[in-house]
Amino acid sequence: MTETAKNTTEEEMHDASPAEQVAAEEAAQEDVAQDQAEAAKTPDDVIAALQAENAELKDRLLRTAAEAENIRRRAKKDVEDSANYAITKFARDLLDVSDNLRRALEAVGDGAQQNEAMKTLIEGVEMTERTLLKSFEQNGIEKLEPLGEKLDPNKHQAVFEMPSTEHPDGHVAQVMQAGYVLKGRLLRPAMVGVAKGGNATPDANDEPGSNVDTSA
Repeated sequence: MTETAKNTTEEEMHDASPAEQVAAEEAAQEDVAQDQAEAAKTPDDVIAALQAENAELKDRLLRTAAEAENIRRRAKKDVEDSANYAITKFARDLLDVSDNLRRALEAVGDGAQQNEAMKTLIEGVEMTERTLLKSFEQNGIEKLEPLGEKLDPNKHQAVFEMPSTEHPDGHVAQVMQAGYVLKGRLLRPAMVGVAKGGNATPDANDEPGSNVDTSA
């Protein structure tokens, strides 16, 4: 330190308040201690410090790369989901059309087949239904008709319980409305009646709670 700088520092210290003087002295002592510590480092200490710094930087790089990969995967999945399920709303609207076609066919009495005009109309409705279901299949829409299956809350909506001698307790004894899935994702649950109090023997693999999805 030059004589002029030293005199300037002494003048500043003289003009400073006691608290400022203490803080300045402590800062000066820390600088001296840091300089001494740097001077006391051996080459091994320097190498160890550089290795530790390198390891930290490598860890940060790996974390950044992993985060970037996760973002890329999420973006890819979002794009795939957008492509796969873009027709969800349109598909749900078409389900009502399918339901109405099925109701029309079920409402036809046996005598209608004796009338040629009605027979032709029925065949036309059946053909329309088959065409619609084929279009559903081509677009990944699958119909669920779970009669006789064990109740699955993830796919079926139980509307009522009913006695049944044909189906074990907890199984679907009647399908009120078919369900649909779109490429594995539930589009609409099947509305069903569930057997209860019947005499049918349950399957050996049916255990209490086995129809509950525990993957969540």
